[in-house]
Amino acid sequence: MTSPTLGPTRQSWVPLVVLATGVSMVVIDATIVNVAVPAILADLRLGATDVEWINSVYSLMFAALLIPFGRMGDLYGRRRLFALGVAVFLLASVLAAVSVNGPMLIAVRAVQGVGAAMAVPMTLAIINQIYTGRQRVIAFAVWGSIIGGMAAAGPLAGGWLVTEHGWRAAFWINLPIAALLLLGSLRVPDSRAGHAAGTDLAGLVLAVLGTTGVVFALIEGQKYGWFEPRRTADLFGLRFESVSPVPFAFGVGILALVALIVRERRRERAGLPVLVDLTLFELPSFRYGSMTAVIVALGEFGMILVLPLFLQSALGYTAFRAGLVIAALALGTFLAGGLVPPLSKTLSPRAIVRIGLALEAVGAAGIGLSLAPDMGAWRPVPWLLLYGAGIGFATAQLTGVLMADVPSRLSGGASALQSTVRQLGAALGVAILGGVLVSGLGSAVERGLSDRPQQVRTSVARAVEESAGAAIPALRDPAIHAAAVEAAAEATRRVTFITALALLAGVGITLLLPRTPVGRDESPEQVAAGGPDTGGREPDM
Repeated sequence: MTSPTLGPTRQSWVPLVVLATGVSMVVIDATIVNVAVPAILADLRLGATDVEWINSVYSLMFAALLIPFGRMGDLYGRRRLFALGVAVFLLASVLAAVSVNGPMLIAVRAVQGVGAAMAVPMTLAIINQIYTGRQRVIAFAVWGSIIGGMAAAGPLAGGWLVTEHGWRAAFWINLPIAALLLLGSLRVPDSRAGHAAGTDLAGLVLAVLGTTGVVFALIEGQKYGWFEPRRTADLFGLRFESVSPVPFAFGVGILALVALIVRERRRERAGLPVLVDLTLFELPSFRYGSMTAVIVALGEFGMILVLPLFLQSALGYTAFRAGLVIAALALGTFLAGGLVPPLSKTLSPRAIVRIGLALEAVGAAGIGLSLAPDMGAWRPVPWLLLYGAGIGFATAQLTGVLMADVPSRLSGGASALQSTVRQLGAALGVAILGGVLVSGLGSAVERGLSDRPQQVRTSVARAVEESAGAAIPALRDPAIHAAAVEAAAEATRRVTFITALALLAGVGITLLLPRTPVGRDESPEQVAAGGPDTGGREPDM
């Protein structure tokens, strides 16, 4: 059964407020916890492995379960799964706030990831279901801006919360928000595919195994090493000393995903229920939109990773001060998101996406050119605003382009797939750009200390490289410290320039996006059937 679309009344925006708030809670929580990690480490006296898994286990659970829960939402009700996800997230947040040791906190962070995987794909699926025409344009703009803006605003909010109220506040803050969301979910129309055709359990296992393996490898590759082990890994009672678990996990993940594709194709031909409807990738809007989404996520999350490291480790900023600088990115995202609806009257969605990616590329290059050991705090701000505006344009309309031709009955699965794609893009950003940063740090430090003995060069370079720059403040020799700061600026500049090139490649991919306007005035059922002949196109670029 499907719910009717909402009419153009003030109350019709209540579901969007609820769903956007749900996305905000999940996105900002992930970034707040990043800032809280040092305080958690000191308070609970955690070891290095515990600290690493506080974030990794959340990311793994979230990415691994998006596709299964997307399918469940289609079958059993999207509002129901959204509310259940919020409830699970709330419970896990309370338990995280009262955690007394590392294992307890890691366990409830895993549960938080489960709740997030339930709730997030349902938000986009419901939006795609209940809004049409101009309302859909606005709804997608709000949803996309929230994703980009909150990811950038999180460090600022986290810095303030942790500084003023301690790390537990990073979890307590979710309690009132989640409680209001549960009440607000009663105002959200429910929808589902119309029949529960069953679930492909073997496909579910393959999807979880494949996504977990690939995301684990991308997240942990720099830490444990891809080919030669960098450190001993203790994973689920298994100890890896002479070999790295990363290539094994990546290989298993790829094999599982290939097996999933083969299995789903066979079941589809046999008329059996599938976990992932691969026909979605036959839609040009979904196929090329997904490719573009990978580029956007790679650039966005890679930038959010490296800039705070440079500001805090090299320039000595506090987490809050660094958050203030990065907040310019969030401001640009929100401002651009508000401009999308009026711009969509004269420009096609793919034109707005293309403009956004171009602005991101220019902004990334500008950020790189502005970085210097002696730079003022506000020097990169104009470029961060421009970069954020690009995210606002690209993400807001890319979501609409990607979901435009998705049949209503597949909204949950499609939303989960696009969320998974974004997660993979973010993991790629961390893996690729993080790797560029780390390798660049080591080589730049060695060059900067060319007048020092080889032993000194090697030891300093190794310390700076292995800590991703965190060891720089501890360097007491002024000349060595200055060389390390210059190396950090050089390595971070390299990352921003590579980001700019990747975003320009994304501009090229947008040439393949269809010109179909998002927000046309047909119902989701008409979209599923191909939509009426509108007799024309919106202006394109």
